[in-house]
Amino acid sequence: MAFKGTAERDVQRINLDAERLGAEVNAHTDKDHTALPDARAGGTRDRLRAHARRHRAALDLSRGELERERQVLLQEFTEDEDDPVSTGYKLFDRACYGLHAVAQPVIGSRRNIERFQRDELVRYVGRQYSGANLIVGAAGAIDPDEILRAAEAAFGAMPMGAPNLIAAPTYAGAVRARALAGSNQTHVVLGFPIPSLRDDDAAHLVAAAVFGEGMSSPLLARVREQRALAYHASCIADQFDMCGQLVIEASTSPEQFDEFLREVTGLLRAQAEAIDPVDLDRARNRSRCADCTTPRNRCAARDAALEVFVHGRLRAPGEALDRLHAVSADAVRTAFAHMLAAGPSQPSSAVFAAARGSGQGNPQRRSAPRLSPSR
Repeated sequence: MAFKGTAERDVQRINLDAERLGAEVNAHTDKDHTALPDARAGGTRDRLRAHARRHRAALDLSRGELERERQVLLQEFTEDEDDPVSTGYKLFDRACYGLHAVAQPVIGSRRNIERFQRDELVRYVGRQYSGANLIVGAAGAIDPDEILRAAEAAFGAMPMGAPNLIAAPTYAGAVRARALAGSNQTHVVLGFPIPSLRDDDAAHLVAAAVFGEGMSSPLLARVREQRALAYHASCIADQFDMCGQLVIEASTSPEQFDEFLREVTGLLRAQAEAIDPVDLDRARNRSRCADCTTPRNRCAARDAALEVFVHGRLRAPGEALDRLHAVSADAVRTAFAHMLAAGPSQPSSAVFAAARGSGQGNPQRRSAPRLSPSR
């Protein structure tokens, strides 16, 4: 609801004013943060004031606007519910962490979307969106002193509130599966617990890149190029401030499902025995390349804000990349060995979720993020 308008400007005017300046404005919610990015040239003070107005406007939402947005969310919920890949991830998260908040889908439940009232939203905004939980990040052709003055002018009157803290989840582990109509493939999500962002562990980031980042990685080379068991497969290290998951995702035919699992399990065991120096070199060089080709201003502001949330400071330029490149082959091998210590068939050490489809379909796929020196 952050961009649904104010008493001064409705939603169409907010979007039009920004886009006429060539700006890209958006809002997104992840499991551990909400962001209101705004990419454009100039106008720092006015932009920060506009963000502050949008925050305060949430307290004055009209019931009609809320009902319209409710219908949009219900449409999005139905679209997400019909996506077998998304269903696989939801099963996976629930298998990892049960009923903990981090296991819940960002969009929430249909029941909550249907029942939430304006007063509940107002109370939530007042509780969650406070000075203690706000970070303003800016990158590009900027004057840091001007940014500071503009931020203080725009948000200085915001109530301080209390930090939004939540207890870390207890990893559970399980096997989940669900049959879905509308797809002729089995969508697999397999994973293991790994350290959180707060642990500042680089070995598992490199492990994910070694195993499944790039067409020449062991995962893609084996299951796609050599065995033709999947068109798409990926491996990522998905880390939050309180927990982390190494996630392997792929789509395969129901007839090849068992063979796919055998191949992936064998590849994981091979990594726990030894890391190919060529694979480690590839992972390191890809991280350097990704750092050079990422849209820097937009991602730098986002990643800087997340670093302050998690570590309470900004790293020096190149520090995070140096950490990744310092990870040894033995550290990566040990990371795989720890993940497989209890055996991948035991739910205490591995999670598997699959959405088995039937019929026709071509679901939209989530893109796997690259190994990023900031995450």
